[in-house]
Amino acid sequence: MVVSQSKLPDDISTRLTLDEYRAMEKNNPERHEYRNGEIFTMSGGSEIHSLIASNFLIYLGFLLRDTDFRLYGSDLRLWIPDYQCGTYADVMVINGEPALNGDRQDEILNPILIVEVLSPSTEAYDRGDKFRKYRSLSSFCEYLLVSQTEPYIEQYHNLDRDSNDFWQWQDHSHLEQAVFLNCLNVEIPLSEIYRRIRF
Repeated sequence: MVVSQSKLPDDISTRLTLDEYRAMEKNNPERHEYRNGEIFTMSGGSEIHSLIASNFLIYLGFLLRDTDFRLYGSDLRLWIPDYQCGTYADVMVINGEPALNGDRQDEILNPILIVEVLSPSTEAYDRGDKFRKYRSLSSFCEYLLVSQTEPYIEQYHNLDRDSNDFWQWQDHSHLEQAVFLNCLNVEIPLSEIYRRIRF
């Protein structure tokens, strides 16, 4: 079954079993989020959205090239067991070996950093329910929400790895600033994140 609808993420497209969903995703050029049986079409990103995500991957890839950290783009599915949710983040970083969901090679369980480039159709979800779901992952400890309409990044960092209740918020709104990524111990300038983007 191919889902052609690309509305807001709260618009339910159809219901499938988990096996049906995984089979559909394997051969479908569109990406869909699985939420406990409900399937939601993930709308395609703009050119700016794609460029920002690529800038992250390129710059962080260079900084982390001789470390145990691994970077992934939006083609690898993140599985969130507590919510029976399969989704795709714009950028994910893990520390060490990937924790895969059983014998699946297409579902990862252990990101430490997740980056979402905000779009009008997904911003509320990325800030709310999606962030709540991400926080159920014990490895997850840093979250960036990146505007594509202005140089503006919101950063959330978990100050207590034994709890999901103590997240620190910070914003960055000038191209001269840099974001210090606590979980990676590296800094990325906003000018690199927004390289070749005109506002």
